[in-house]
Amino acid sequence: MSLPGKAASKPRGRQPFYRDLSFQVLAGMALGVAVGYWFPKLGINLQPVGDAFIRVIQMLIGPIIFCTVCSGIAGVRDFKKVGRVAIKALFYFEVVTSLALVIGLVVINVLKPGVGMNVDMSTVHSSAVDAYVAKAHHVVTTSEFLLNVIPHTAISAFAGGDVLQVLFFSVLFAFGLAAIGERARPAMDLIDSVSSALFWIIGLTMKVAPLAAFGAIAFTVSKFGFGTLISLGKLILEFYLTCALFIVLILWPIAKVNGFSLLRLMRYIGAELLLVIGTSSSETVFPQLIDKLERLGCEKSVVGLVFPTAYTFNHDGTCLYFAAAAVFLAQATNTPMTWHDQLVLLAVLLLTSKGAAGVSGAAIAVLAATLAASNTIPVESIALILGIHKALSSAFVFTNIVGNSVATIVVANWEKALNRTALRNELKAGFKPMDTSIGALKQSGGSSAGS
Repeated sequence: MSLPGKAASKPRGRQPFYRDLSFQVLAGMALGVAVGYWFPKLGINLQPVGDAFIRVIQMLIGPIIFCTVCSGIAGVRDFKKVGRVAIKALFYFEVVTSLALVIGLVVINVLKPGVGMNVDMSTVHSSAVDAYVAKAHHVVTTSEFLLNVIPHTAISAFAGGDVLQVLFFSVLFAFGLAAIGERARPAMDLIDSVSSALFWIIGLTMKVAPLAAFGAIAFTVSKFGFGTLISLGKLILEFYLTCALFIVLILWPIAKVNGFSLLRLMRYIGAELLLVIGTSSSETVFPQLIDKLERLGCEKSVVGLVFPTAYTFNHDGTCLYFAAAAVFLAQATNTPMTWHDQLVLLAVLLLTSKGAAGVSGAAIAVLAATLAASNTIPVESIALILGIHKALSSAFVFTNIVGNSVATIVVANWEKALNRTALRNELKAGFKPMDTSIGALKQSGGSSAGS
């Protein structure tokens, strides 16, 4: 006897390589590079293509977090489990991001890409830096950050797109549903239906992801060109190497200890990783990764809590960026910095980064604001890396996504909320998209009604 809804979840058969989303995104990026290089005027005008895709995804993130958290927590009705998962997740985040800082510091001090540049700050135009400092002006104290977790109204959390505020409201609402028991059943059925509709929209939107990657890359190459990349190539190569070392030395052993292959996980989320390289935005893959992590066997309640929180607290790649950029600027401007000075500065950056979540250009904004407050490295020196920030952000957003995916699986494993059979089978087979066509959905509805 078939299970209800089985028709909708039946995976498609093996498809030609050119229909694979990862290949399409990669092809879009390659075409974007060509257009940006040979037709720069056209490339500049393609910026809205990438921006439109990002905005559609941003529009859906709040409702998806709400539906996922409510369905997960209210479904298990275990308040103690929520607190336990949160504590384990935060412990993991702080340990791993601290390790990221250590690796970032060691590599930048060993390779010294900025030594010998001898930049004269009087020749550096710093007007562009002021905008980034202004973006982070509200990230001042820990108390302000904690107070900002609570939205002024439930609607303002969704309207502002603040992931942490949406998560805060969602957890409270889920507790309320769990507390009233069976009376919450109609609301839970509605939330599940809304969630299915939202993920259908995501599936439809992802069909234009290659076009979004094409537009974003074409704009980047047109605006900055290859000259900027070559002139600061040492820093780019050093940072890419640092990200690779972090993945190999930290994330790979963590995955190994927890019984899954990091390489297979990266292949499983390959389309999302390529997409964040093209768009330099982690938000573009948020809903898709929630769905994939649940398919990998992580309980919905754990995914709903850990993954959104990781977007605020687990900035592995961003911490690597802070280490590389701050010390590089000190080296380039001949600013003396002892190991003690570097550790103090980066400890401050590790804290202030938590308050910058959801701010456009958050990484460079926090870096600029912190350097201005520390009064050690000339804040104007950030102008040196503005031209290559896009190249650097692609790498650290990529690392953030891998780190957040690993963190969710690890915490689920610690919590014994991981279906290891599903994890093993999914990673071995690779991701196969569900049939989300209208016909399949109608067939599913008919099957369910007749069961």
